[in-house]
Order: sequence, then C-alpha cells, then structure tokens
Amino acid sequence: MRLTVKPLSPRLGAEVAGIDLSQPPGGNLFGQIRQAWLEAGGLLVIRDQKLTTPQHIAFSRHFGPLFGAPGEQPLQQTVSRYIHPRHPEIYRVSNKLKDGEPMGRARAGTYWHSDVSFKERPAAASILHAIEIPAVGGDTLYADMAAAYEGLSDAMKERLARLRAVHDFAQTAATQFARPIVVEDDLKGANRSVHPVVRTHPETGRKCLYVNPGMTTGLDGFEPAEGRAILGVLYAHATRPEFVYRHRWRQGDVMIWDNRSLMHYAVADYGDQPRYMERTTVIGDRPQ
Repeated sequence: MRLTVKPLSPRLGAEVAGIDLSQPPGGNLFGQIRQAWLEAGGLLVIRDQKLTTPQHIAFSRHFGPLFGAPGEQPLQQTVSRYIHPRHPEIYRVSNKLKDGEPMGRARAGTYWHSDVSFKERPAAASILHAIEIPAVGGDTLYADMAAAYEGLSDAMKERLARLRAVHDFAQTAATQFARPIVVEDDLKGANRSVHPVVRTHPETGRKCLYVNPGMTTGLDGFEPAEGRAILGVLYAHATRPEFVYRHRWRQGDVMIWDNRSLMHYAVADYGDQPRYMERTTVIGDRPQ
C-alpha cells in the first residue's frame, strides 16, 4: 500500500492515517513510514492507533535497539518510577504513578530538551503512544534544530563549527526532580557526555544544532558565563515561532520524533486532568 501523508505545518511534521500498527509492518510499508518521517523533518504522527504495550515495543524495534531492552543500556535509575514494571523499554509519560496511583501534580518533560542527550549514544527516535489525554491542554512543542541552524548567519555557523557542549543529567536533576528521588550514582559521570554543538544528521546529511536547555550545562573549554551567553543566543534563536510546531494530541496518536534534529517541550497546562502516554526510545549513534 501507499501511504497518504499530509503536512502538519508548512515547515515541520506530517501525519498518516489509515494504517494499523498493531499488525507487523512489512519491509515495504516500514520503509515508507521511515522515509515519510525523514522527509517531514523527523516528526511523524500516525493517527487512530490502539496498541498494546508489546505491540508498541515491536513496532519501535524497527527503528533500532531500545533503551531498557534486554541486553541494552537502561535509562538512569532516577526515572525508575516512570519505567513500566513489566516492560522496561517503556517510559511512562504520565501524571499518574506506577500501578495507577496518583502522582499529584508531577509532570514530565516540561522544559526544552532532546531525549537523553547526556548519553554517549543519545536517543535517535522517540515513539510516543497517546493512551489517555486531557480534554483541553497538554500539547507538545517541537523545535526544528536543522532549520534553526540553516537560519544562522555564515559567520555564526563558522564560529560554532568547532565548539563542543557538555550534556549532563545533573542539569535535569537540579530542576526537574526532587532531590530525595535523585540516585547519586546517576550524577557520577555515567550520564554526562560531550557532543558537537553542530551535528550532522547521519541519514539526511543536514546539519543541526545539538544543544538544549534541559541537559546542556555549558561549552567545553569556555568559562561558565561565556558558555551561557552563547547558548542563550542559540536557545532564543531555535525557539523562534517560525521554527516551532505545536502538536495538539488526539487519543490514539503515535508520534515519532527525531531527537537528532528536534527539541521538544511538554506544556503542563492541564491541571489535574489525567494524561497517560507510553514512550519507547531508540538508541542512536554518537553525534558527529
């Protein structure tokens, strides 16, 4: 079959309807899905899916090895309360605690970031299944870091070409997790890496900014104030409206985004309305 693909916005994202991901996609169908995803700037939503957790995992494996899968590296220990108790490949994006118990006003991802950029091999694709969504609110913003790079001046591109940035889970822990639940082993270097400020996408060849406020702590070799100044300019530039798409979730959406070329931000404006999603995270290559 041929996919019917519609753009989500003039610059970024596309949607597909009329396919059933609960059935294993043949090589030709998956090839079309992957190509549509890349051509849409790394943001593709497949509508109206009713997946079991194992079906979600099985589909995700087509993109590559998953964090948490047997024999693969896990996510850091601190997020263990978000990990599915029977399926360690699943990160539960939820304001409910495990086993359905309330988590109060806890929120996940309420800051601009690229998933697990602090790993030596950070995330490639993230695949999120919207199981329960608020009646109003709970949107997610996506920033196109390839378009943001292309929108820089030639002088700035030349300046950034040789720079490297430090990504550290401690940055996230300081703002997003209460200290009592931070596992100290998570702060001892296993979740800290240095990556190029500008990376080349391994499949499209596009150059992309690869820094984010949630996990980037500074620039390698720079004084902290100097690094913050440069990074602040890049963050303000990358989150300009023309580089950002806002997704309004529908129940059954399966959103696939490319952490190599996008940042995202979960908008926590939905009060006590329940929001429950399940995410798999594909292990990527070391940024180059």
